[in-house]
Amino acid sequence: MFEVLKAYFERSFPVTEESFSLIKSVLTPKFLKKGEFLVREGDVAKYGAFVAKGFLRSYVIDNKGKEHIVQFAPENWWISDRSGITDGTPSLFFIDAIEDSGVLLIDMAGHVTLIEKLPGYAASFRIGMQKRAEAKDKRIVHSLSSTAEERYKDFLETYPSIAQRVPQHMLASYLGITPETVSRIRKQASRRK
Repeated sequence: MFEVLKAYFERSFPVTEESFSLIKSVLTPKFLKKGEFLVREGDVAKYGAFVAKGFLRSYVIDNKGKEHIVQFAPENWWISDRSGITDGTPSLFFIDAIEDSGVLLIDMAGHVTLIEKLPGYAASFRIGMQKRAEAKDKRIVHSLSSTAEERYKDFLETYPSIAQRVPQHMLASYLGITPETVSRIRKQASRRK
């Protein structure tokens, strides 16, 4: 798992043996079976997770019992409840494995150590947070102003590999539409081909 993370970081900054030893020293490997939770709503999240293998998701369940997926995290993605890790508040989210997964966990102290000692890590984190904020803003705008078909099409164009790996009901939950709507959109698209 560490080699996957090393290759991930090397796309952003040079990773020396010394810096890689430091990175490894603040991370803890963890394996999750499909359906196993990393965090449950109400728990205090202690770790962010880098997905080295597998697939995770973050979601909330509303007062009617309906699931709303906030984030998917396949290989080479990070997932966490940032507010819980930062200020120790109970998590609003459930984070679980969609597939058997291998993750590398980092706590806030380890994250701060890497930011202070590895300028490349700090820059990579800052750029990653900016991209995440931009993607979140785009998703909010799409949710408010796009049709279900437009949201579906945009998701397929932006995340084609994710769309192929998640069940239809999870894709629908992420897009804020019903599974029946996803099915209808897919049928209409196949007729147009």
